[in-house]
Amino acid sequence: MALAAVILCATPRSGSTLLCDLLTESGVAGRPASFYRQQSIAYYAEQFGVPPGEGSAFDRDYLEAVRRHGTDDTGTFGLRIMWSSVADLMARLAPLFPDCATDAARFERAFGAPLYVHLSRRNKVAQAVSRLKAEQTGLWHRAADGSERERTAPAQPAVYDGARLAAFVAEAVADDAAWDPWFQSQQITPLRLSYEELSADPGAALARILVGLGKDPAPASAVAPRTARLADAESLDWIARFEGEELSRPA
Repeated sequence: MALAAVILCATPRSGSTLLCDLLTESGVAGRPASFYRQQSIAYYAEQFGVPPGEGSAFDRDYLEAVRRHGTDDTGTFGLRIMWSSVADLMARLAPLFPDCATDAARFERAFGAPLYVHLSRRNKVAQAVSRLKAEQTGLWHRAADGSERERTAPAQPAVYDGARLAAFVAEAVADDAAWDPWFQSQQITPLRLSYEELSADPGAALARILVGLGKDPAPASAVAPRTARLADAESLDWIARFEGEELSRPA
């Protein structure tokens, strides 16, 4: 039986944009995006024509708009969510579904029977380097042809910062680890996918998810990634430098 939704449970710089693109381009697995990232709700509300506001009335209207856009004509709803957004999303859904006793029950009532995909990145130092360089340079994604796809600030040079990298590594580890107790408490068995697997064979990763949704995996063979890797020689140098500094720290 085909499931009604796919929910990507991720952390920043774990390949979630690549995966959202693949699901969207498949034409059968929703249009996932970070609709409930706190900093993005006002933007999406404006895009969807939802009048600004707060409280249950706004949350109900916003949810309806999100479901429409996140499903489109694919028959499946798609959502990307980071661990840092879970508590706020639950606070918004709880008043709308007061008879639901668990987070999982609220998700299902709000979005339909979901497949949960836990997307993580094994190399947390590489993940931290990717995040630091994106924040410093303002360039978050390149298109497959090498052109800039998403820039949030004017171009600035990247500067190595070991302290910030350490903080980003710790945050990535903590957020990634937080998903497992939540899955267990909600009796959820997610499909687990790593950034490394996704980047090595995007088509195979997409096919796994389509099968998990109860769909024909055939569309996965026709979908090409829309993003290019940002990692370069400087990124590799930073990873090696940080790992060397960590090894040299007193125990």
